[in-house]
Amino acid sequence: MTEEEFDAFYAAAFPRLTGQLYAFTGDHGEAQDVVQEAFVRAWDRRREFLAEGAPEAWIRTVAMRLAVSRWRRARRWLELVRSTPPPEHTPGPGPERTTLITALRTLPEAQRMAIVLHHLCDLSVEQVASETGAPVGTVKARLSRGRAALARVLSEDSADSAGSARPTDSAGPSGRGEREDDRVR
Repeated sequence: MTEEEFDAFYAAAFPRLTGQLYAFTGDHGEAQDVVQEAFVRAWDRRREFLAEGAPEAWIRTVAMRLAVSRWRRARRWLELVRSTPPPEHTPGPGPERTTLITALRTLPEAQRMAIVLHHLCDLSVEQVASETGAPVGTVKARLSRGRAALARVLSEDSADSAGSARPTDSAGPSGRGEREDDRVR
């Protein structure tokens, strides 16, 4: 069967086969899908169709088998869903995580991406550089600046949440409290 003959066959047979499969499946969209899939499979065998003599019967058989396979797959899925107990209630994120996410949102996108990839996804600096397309030195700078900015935002949040409960005599000369060292981790 040539391409032109196949196109003419498709135009004549598709509506008829769709109607027959609609009666079989009870779902017009499903009928169109399986008939279309059967025609796609027939396209690869179009040269053999004249020898078989019943191309429409072959397509109808393939479409019916596809419909039955889909029905079985849907039934198995439904049985699985019914047999699986509902998941336990998963608690939402804790206040620390919510605070961290809020603080991360204040960072520029490049710094935020570097922080998330390095610290939350456990990628090395080289892997972060490869994934972002930035040089290693740039990633290190973004990590350093991002950590410093996060430390500022998080220390402001903790100061705000502590409010007046925070003792004023523990503040050092900078007014930010004393640290073990000046590095921000």
